[in-house]
Amino acid sequence: MMNSILLLIFLSFCIGTAVWLFFLHAVKKGEFDDIEAAKYRMLDDDDEPPQPKE
Repeated sequence: MMNSILLLIFLSFCIGTAVWLFFLHAVKKGEFDDIEAAKYRMLDDDDEPPQPKE
């Protein structure tokens, strides 16, 4: 019984550390720099104007 509890505590610590390291990696990569631009991106007009016929 005690062995399984210690194993579960160790595994939860390892998983928590892995998630924390993944989060730090994402922050350093800049994934969370600009969270406001995504909702305005759909309003940008990326279409090219039609070419005039000659």
